[in-house]
Amino acid sequence: MTASRVVFAGTPEFARVSLAAMVDAGIHPVAVYTQPDRPQGRGRKLGVCPVKAYAEQQGLTVLQPQSLKHAATQKELAALRPDLVVVAAYGLIFPQAVLDIPVRACINVHASLLPRWRGAAPIQAAILAGDEQSGISLMQMEAGLDSGPVYATIEVPIGAETTAGDLHDALAAAGGQLLADCLPDIASGRLLPEPQCDDDVSYAGKISSADSNLDWRKTAQQLERQVRAYNPVPGARFYLQDELIKCWRSAVVANVDGGAPGTVVAAGKSGVDVACGSGVLRLQEVQRAGRRRISGAELAAQESLVGRLLTADPA
Repeated sequence: MTASRVVFAGTPEFARVSLAAMVDAGIHPVAVYTQPDRPQGRGRKLGVCPVKAYAEQQGLTVLQPQSLKHAATQKELAALRPDLVVVAAYGLIFPQAVLDIPVRACINVHASLLPRWRGAAPIQAAILAGDEQSGISLMQMEAGLDSGPVYATIEVPIGAETTAGDLHDALAAAGGQLLADCLPDIASGRLLPEPQCDDDVSYAGKISSADSNLDWRKTAQQLERQVRAYNPVPGARFYLQDELIKCWRSAVVANVDGGAPGTVVAAGKSGVDVACGSGVLRLQEVQRAGRRRISGAELAAQESLVGRLLTADPA
């Protein structure tokens, strides 16, 4: 890789892991692109993203354009004469003019086994669908949405209790390793991408806050997956009258008949059992607004819940 010029583009922790794996493998980008600093927290002070913090620590050149659509930004990138541009969760659109700049390709570290779960939220989509495995795809970027040919993949299992946070961390580590292993062969032309099979395409759209609302008309299994898919962000939620409560951990209760969807049918040391469209969901860890996380048993001790109705929206 000593003769290749690589530019890296990424922003959050997922991307930092890929960048760190490259650096550890002796692949030092000639520049690192990341999104502009954004106001964060209650004080709204400008925060430094994980990629920028790591890149500056390593003495790498950091560039933070507002957009890649402007001619001046594209000229600046072209002046770096990159052979490859590696992209991981960057968050800005790559116009065709930018895709055409590197000698070989723009490569994306995508958090799914393409063509399954193209799009913005593949981690959550895999858990919601009950997939038993996910993975990383190193993909050559093109104008279509995650439709480019794939250089290499690596599988990552999804366990029965795996949350989105767990899967994110496992995929980040796998992606960094795959990138470090494959980048030299991609740069030399020894590893060529293969087209995706369009017959197996599925899409994972962006997540909205409403997606995390627990609709008790769904099956208990669907809701248990929803709790895991939205942990830690944005957090699955429901309402007790007009009080918002988030659920961080749950389980399907076997061989128990429920009542009307959303009705609390039992509450005690094991947690809070809620009737669903099919089956019963046990709330094992919850969080009332502005408070710490507590067990379902603690919530049961705080409130008289049996027979009360939980809803997806305020009563």
